[in-house]
Amino acid sequence: MSTEQSRDPSFRISDRTAPSATVVAGFSAFGLAGLTAADYLVDHLDLERTGHVTADSLPSITPFESGRPRHHSRFFSRPDIDLTVFVNELFLPTWAADPFAEALLDWTDDHDVSEILVLSGIPYAHGPDAHETFYVASDDYREHRLAGTELDPMGKGFLDGVNGALMYRGIESALRTAVFITPVHAQVPDVPAAIRLIEAFDRVYDLGVDAAPLEEFAHNVEQYYQDLATRLAAADERQAPEDRMYM
Repeated sequence: MSTEQSRDPSFRISDRTAPSATVVAGFSAFGLAGLTAADYLVDHLDLERTGHVTADSLPSITPFESGRPRHHSRFFSRPDIDLTVFVNELFLPTWAADPFAEALLDWTDDHDVSEILVLSGIPYAHGPDAHETFYVASDDYREHRLAGTELDPMGKGFLDGVNGALMYRGIESALRTAVFITPVHAQVPDVPAAIRLIEAFDRVYDLGVDAAPLEEFAHNVEQYYQDLATRLAAADERQAPEDRMYM
């Protein structure tokens, strides 16, 4: 039976299968690297759709493929892998980021999710040798996942929007939270950035995800992502969250 949970009536989460203890998310943002990486995980791990989010108060999109419409914000899982991937193609303006995050966090609380990771490409000033993946993570996430890895922490700055709201929950509760961050450029999709995020993910979670085929995967959906990026760019810049980083 489907369940629906939402703190804000504008957002409703429906699922037919409870999520895994670990949720990995990719959102529609500049360069679409995090979204591309999350979408690739779904394809590469052969995950099945298990739920979706509806957003009544936002200008919505209805993606379609082979003539069949689908939800813009979808959850994917597989019984034999402790991982749920959240692919969110809906642009979230600043005013909607906090209620969206609260709806998501209420849902994770109800289902005893213990960990949320966001894969994120963020435009920030960087040198030619700074194409790496960094992390911002709660103390318990670092202790549980990052000991012995070669990922470096992000130097200084702040997160806002959904990333900031999720990270704040990690400070205030037992939920382990992290954002993997890599610099992203204007090309859509930014495939090198998505590859870096996938490689960082697999170093930490060791699920045998090969990033090599991601370039071909991204090429196959390139026009779709370009159209999605056009819609993203058309949004009022004042409504777009801006994550600022300092090395």
